[in-house]
Amino acid sequence: MRVLLVEDEPEMAAALRAALHRHDIVLDHVATLAEAEEALAGPLHDAVLLDRQLPDGDGLALLARLRGQEGAARTPVIVLTARGDTPDRVAGLDAGADDYVAKPFAVEELLARLRAVLRRPGAVAARVLRVGRLSFDQDNREASVDGRRLDLPRRELLVLETLARRAGRTVMRSALEDAVYGFADEVQSNALDAHVSRLRRKLADAEAAVEIHGIRGVGYLMRAA
Repeated sequence: MRVLLVEDEPEMAAALRAALHRHDIVLDHVATLAEAEEALAGPLHDAVLLDRQLPDGDGLALLARLRGQEGAARTPVIVLTARGDTPDRVAGLDAGADDYVAKPFAVEELLARLRAVLRRPGAVAARVLRVGRLSFDQDNREASVDGRRLDLPRRELLVLETLARRAGRTVMRSALEDAVYGFADEVQSNALDAHVSRLRRKLADAEAAVEIHGIRGVGYLMRAA
């Protein structure tokens, strides 16, 4: 899962990055509306966490533009703000926010709200992905084979999720890297191939009845064996 955080408070951003990292979520962080628009024009994000009081304006202005864009119109957006009075909440929801969380908040509550908006119709069609004997629970961030949990490192889990979401279709190498690495991550030339190789071996050892095929010069494809 890849989430965009639009937040100008460095301490808040660092805390959220650490918390979401522990839940195998890639977090891209930007601090202004201008940076957010540039980020949203790039790799697709599963959700947006949007502060209202930003250096170059109100986050609701970005939300209004986002809702007017084809394809991005239904990207779930949770507004995070210190402006938690009823009129402010109403304004945020009327502008198209899927949820509105007042600061300060508990990270576990935010994660629960994030899972809730992703379960809504139009966000993600299926929360449990199945390929062969493999299942991936997107809410609990767990992979299993016939009910037996697979213990996978964070980035192998992200590779698995991305390929399973598009099972039967080729995933471009660039798209897979976008799903696994955040803006601030340094990516070595063979890092992705190493993750895929280790994941392929673990799926074979678990008898998951899943194949991951490398498409030379293009990307990877996952399908039932």
